Amino acid sequence: MTYFVTDGSADCFYTAVFDAYRQKDAVITSESNLQTQLDSQICEVVADGEKCERVKRKLRQLDAGAAGDVELVLRSCNPLRENTAFEYIRLIIEHGGPVRNMLAHPVVLEISDIRKKVTGEIHKLKGFLRFMENTEGVLYAPCSPDNDIVDLLAPHFAERFKNQRFVIHDITRKTAAMYDGREILVTFADSAEIYLSEYEKYFEDLWKQYYKSVNIASRPHEKQMKGYMPVRYWKFLPEKQR
Repeated sequence: MTYFVTDGSADCFYTAVFDAYRQKDAVITSESNLQTQLDSQICEVVADGEKCERVKRKLRQLDAGAAGDVELVLRSCNPLRENTAFEYIRLIIEHGGPVRNMLAHPVVLEISDIRKKVTGEIHKLKGFLRFMENTEGVLYAPCSPDNDIVDLLAPHFAERFKNQRFVIHDITRKTAAMYDGREILVTFADSAEIYLSEYEKYFEDLWKQYYKSVNIASRPHEKQMKGYMPVRYWKFLPEKQR
């Protein structure tokens, strides 16, 4: 078995697809998820623009929506994401067209499940992100999503806030989506030292008071709350801090 190891980027993945396609026992994975068998061969892949574009062009010819499916899968936290996306592309090419409705096929079912998890987390964080105002009037929202989605969240808040500057910081992946009131920039962000505005504490207390006022203490609904508001997000919600 041959393992085609990528650097985790989309271009490197598509290059690996080009190189591995004709090998039946090929597996595509990233450096961070590499787990090989004793008799396996390792092939380190270097991104190649021409190979990458040829695979993308073939996908566009067969299924205009396939690239979007693959992008979401590559953003997921699934450790087998690269190889699952590879098998999905292989199936599309062999079938000669879209296969997303072939849910009886295990690869298509897995792709559908991963897409739902990624898009579901995007939807959740649109409601769960809590912004803090710093001394310069910039809104800052730390988060730690399961999937690599901060740049997919940013357009929603750019449309919502219009000219308001903000930063969405994925503290796990050390990336940030920054909006200056006109454009969105995604960049590396190791850590952030935030100086809160004099009004921020007031706003947090006001929000906690509102949250407490709409809650019915005599009718606890912890189980339902956890279903709608997963516990892994609570550390960033001021209303859940004692």
